Amino acid sequence: MAKSWVDGGPLPVESCAVSNRIRALRGATTVDRDVPEHIDERVQELIREMLARNALDESQLISLLFSATPDVRSRNPATSARALGLHDVPLLGLQEMGIDGMLGLCVRVMMHLEWDRPRGELRHVFLHGAGVLRPDLADPDPAARVEPNVSEPGQS
Repeated sequence: MAKSWVDGGPLPVESCAVSNRIRALRGATTVDRDVPEHIDERVQELIREMLARNALDESQLISLLFSATPDVRSRNPATSARALGLHDVPLLGLQEMGIDGMLGLCVRVMMHLEWDRPRGELRHVFLHGAGVLRPDLADPDPAARVEPNVSEPGQS
């Protein structure tokens, strides 16, 4: 009798397939001061801009991973994003390692999403002082802006 994959046998072919529709979109922003309201403002601006520049709908989001530099302590960026109404999207906040010379007061996000277009069409977003992290990707290009489809808090 053949072993199942649980017993060390081969995985079924369909479980080995990796969807070419799952992508990771990067973004980052900086805050001018470590206060909850300002972190909310900048994180929400970043998420809205990532959705808008890529004409994404909230339903395409799989998960968002946030990291913040050690000097961002007054609010978890995931809490700021949750206030946008992302109630069904898993969010996780992590602290960046403290590295000498690193950009401070910085919040980064990796947005996992369903995307049926080529990866090269993703438009990563780096706002405010975070543009120095990836100057090649920091083009604001307001002409490409599209309003995102994000539910307001309290709406489904």
